[in-house]
Amino acid sequence: MPTATQWLRFAPLLTLIIIFTSITMALSIECQQRPEKVNPRALRREGLIPATLYGHNGAESISLVVDHKTAITMLRSVTVKETPIEVKIPHLSWEGEAVVQEIQCHPWRRNLYHLAFFAGKK
Repeated sequence: MPTATQWLRFAPLLTLIIIFTSITMALSIECQQRPEKVNPRALRREGLIPATLYGHNGAESISLVVDHKTAITMLRSVTVKETPIEVKIPHLSWEGEAVVQEIQCHPWRRNLYHLAFFAGKK
């Protein structure tokens, strides 16, 4: 078994591998259109997170819902306003690249409340 000092020789290489894999990984998320007049708390109880997509068609916005587990997994590897994400909305047949514009969560419980996406150019 290698000692700690022997592992330190490989630390720069391991860091480079981790950075390289995180840069080349393509992120995508599939959303559904949010039903009208549905309380956001009820959606969160069902395991869905309310979200909004801005900029896909000028000044229009779309209200969406995202699966909670999918959103948490995606947010672990995203930097707000920087990391491009492939957003797919099958119900509206819209697909494009967007960035996470805003993440709303509870101040100390860290429960996810809402996501805002901003669409880039197709």
